[in-house]
Amino acid sequence: MFTRWLAAVGFGVLTSCAGHGPGGTGSGSDEASGGEAASGSLSELEVESLLFMREEEKLARDVYRSLEDYGNPFVNIQDSEQNHMDSMLELLEAYGLADPVVSDEIGSFANQELKALYVKLVEQGEPSELAALSVGCTIEELDIRDIERAKEDVTHDDIIATYNLLLLGSRNHLRAFYGKLKQRGGSYTPQFIEQQEFDAIVNSSRERPRG
Repeated sequence: MFTRWLAAVGFGVLTSCAGHGPGGTGSGSDEASGGEAASGSLSELEVESLLFMREEEKLARDVYRSLEDYGNPFVNIQDSEQNHMDSMLELLEAYGLADPVVSDEIGSFANQELKALYVKLVEQGEPSELAALSVGCTIEELDIRDIERAKEDVTHDDIIATYNLLLLGSRNHLRAFYGKLKQRGGSYTPQFIEQQEFDAIVNSSRERPRG
């Protein structure tokens, strides 16, 4: 179902390519629903991105839950990722789409590529706090790239508004993970967004939603 959204990445598995696709420690206050659904039918690409994004946000939440023994920012940000999931579910329900998340169990995914990526990322993050923080950076920059690309195919204002809120949250999460990584003496090179964009995000202050 999600073939347009999948492309090989450096984990030896597949994940989103075209749309899902730290200043503070992250919190659920960053994200909210983009509002009521606009009238009009969804394109196939919009449907695909909504379904995929719902599970990709679960991927982030589940990985952070699996690494929560390392404390913040994993503990706080997993709650924020749950809000991301809830926002996507609101859109699915507004447009009458079936929820691909049939089980809320950690590591359970309808999309087998995301399931494999979950396993790989947890394995990468478990050995040490620095490894876990690097995984957090990886997830957030991947989210940023995928949401930015997904927006290119979206015409409905409510979907764009929700994606913008998810982007804001992901930028804040990236600041949190990278900031903690630097404090611990680690380093990170972006894999999915340009270095210039990465630097602009991590060297700026935590954002808050308008309104």
